[in-house]
Amino acid sequence: MNDALKNNKSTQNNTIYDVIISGAGPVGLFLACELALAKCSVLILEKTEDPHSPLKQMPFGIRGLSAPTIEALYRRNLLNELEIHKHLKNPHQNAKQGAQRQVGHFAGIPFLEGDIDTSQWKYRLPGSTETSLISEMQELETVLARRAETLGVEIRRGLAITGFHQTADGITVQSGDQSFQGEWLVGCDGARSIVRKAGGFEFAGTEPEFTGYSTKVDIADPEKLSPGRVVTPSGMYMQSQPGYVVIQDFDGGAFHCSEKPITLEHVQEVLRRVSNTDVTISALHIATTWTDRARQATTYRNGRVLLAGDAAHIHAPLGGQGLNLGLGDAMNLGWKLAATIHEKAPEDLLDSYYTERHPIGAQVLDWSRAQVAIMGLSPEARALNAIIRDLISTRDGATYFAGRVWGIFTHYNLGGDHPLTGYSVPHFELENGTAIGELMHDGHGILLDFDRNASLKTLADKYGDQMKYVAARAKEQLGLSAVLIRPDGFIAWACDNNPDYSELQKAAARWFFNSK
Repeated sequence: MNDALKNNKSTQNNTIYDVIISGAGPVGLFLACELALAKCSVLILEKTEDPHSPLKQMPFGIRGLSAPTIEALYRRNLLNELEIHKHLKNPHQNAKQGAQRQVGHFAGIPFLEGDIDTSQWKYRLPGSTETSLISEMQELETVLARRAETLGVEIRRGLAITGFHQTADGITVQSGDQSFQGEWLVGCDGARSIVRKAGGFEFAGTEPEFTGYSTKVDIADPEKLSPGRVVTPSGMYMQSQPGYVVIQDFDGGAFHCSEKPITLEHVQEVLRRVSNTDVTISALHIATTWTDRARQATTYRNGRVLLAGDAAHIHAPLGGQGLNLGLGDAMNLGWKLAATIHEKAPEDLLDSYYTERHPIGAQVLDWSRAQVAIMGLSPEARALNAIIRDLISTRDGATYFAGRVWGIFTHYNLGGDHPLTGYSVPHFELENGTAIGELMHDGHGILLDFDRNASLKTLADKYGDQMKYVAARAKEQLGLSAVLIRPDGFIAWACDNNPDYSELQKAAARWFFNSK
C-alpha cells in the first residue's frame, strides 16, 4: 500500500479494510479468522441475510472433516467447540464394531477398519487428532462466525457483491448502491462466484455425468427401498435416515442444468426409475439438486483479487472432499496474505498459495472424476468397479483409499531432502505435557529444537514475532533433531542429526521475512 492510501486509511470516514471477503460460508469465515488472528482488518460481505437454512442442518448439511481440517481446527483451538461428532453416528458407517466396521467409502464401495494398516503412516504419532469426524455446515459456520467476531471481523449480511474495480493500490467493491474500500478481495462465494466471473478467471474442466438429488420426503411404502447406499443399473440412491433420500440419476446433468422446479412427481419418477421399484412419495418437503461438474480456476490470483473454496474449484460431493479442500485453501492463504499486507513476506510468498493449492485441488477433482467413472452404467464402468472392490478389500488397498479420503497424504512440494518436508507436522507431545498443536493457537511459525541448540535460537530471534523458538524434548521425536514449522502447521525444514544451518537459513528466508 502506498503512503497516500495509508493516510486515507486513518483519516477517511469510510474504512479501508486490509481484506474484503465475499461469502460467509466456512471457507470465508475461516480465512477471516486467520487474517484477523494476524492483526488484519477484515470485512465479510454475505448475500444471504439469514445464516440459517435447513440445507445447512442435519442431514443435508452433514459434512465429514478429514485429517488436515481437524488438525487445522485443533491448532487454532477451535476443535473443542464442535459438538455434533461427539454424539452422532456417521451415516456412512455400518453398525458393526471392530474389524468389520465400515469407516469410509470410495464411490460407494466401503473400506473396513480392520483392513487399514495405520503402521504405514509412520509419522502419525499416538495422541494425534482423529482422521475423520462428522460435523454440519451450520455448526461450522456458527463456531467460525463466533471466533471471527471475537477477533474483530466485521460481517455484513444481505449484501451481495455486484462488481469491483482494482488499481495498483487497492480495490473498490460494489454491493448495489454501496461501495467498500480494501487492499485485497478474496472470493469465497461458492460455485457460482461473482468474484470469479467479474475477475475474468478462466474456469476449466469437465461437464457432468449425472444430476444428484438431496430430498426430504414422506414415503408411503418405505419398505420398498433397500437400506444404505444402493447402486443400481440406473444410478444410486441412499437413505441416510427415514425420509431423507439422496439420488444420483445419470442424465448428463440435464435436469440440474435445466433449472426446472423440483416437483414431487419428478422426484418420484426419478426414484422409481433408479430404484427399480414402484415406491410412492406422499409429500415432498425439501429438495435440491447438484452435479459432478468438475472445474478449477486456472489461476487463483488476478492482481489484488484471489479465490478460495468452491469459487476456485467445484466437483461432485463424493467422499466429502469439497469443504475440506476449501478450508485447506483458507489455512494456506491466510498467513501468507497477512504477511504480505504487513510487509513481512518474502516477495513471492503469496504466489506459493497457487503453486501449493492448485495441485491439491486438481488431485481432488480427479479423485471425484474417478469415482463417477466407476459408478457409471456402462459395462466398462462395471468392470472397473469390480476391480476396485477387489483392491479395496486388501490391506494395502484399504490403507491407500483411507489415506486419500482422510487427507493423510496431503503434501506440498517445498524442496529439501528430508522426507517430512512439506507434510503436516506430527503430533509431538513435549516433555512438559504440551502438544505442539497447542503452541500454534497464535498462528506463528515455530522452530522446534529437540536438542536445545543455542545457534537455532539465535536464528529464530532474527525473525521477531513471526517465529517462536521452542526448545524441548518430546515423548517421540521420530529421530529428529529440529523442525521448522510454518504458521499453517506444515514442515518447511527438518533435520535428523546436526542441523545444516545453510539449508535451515534458506528455508527460513523462503517462508519468513528477515526484518532485523
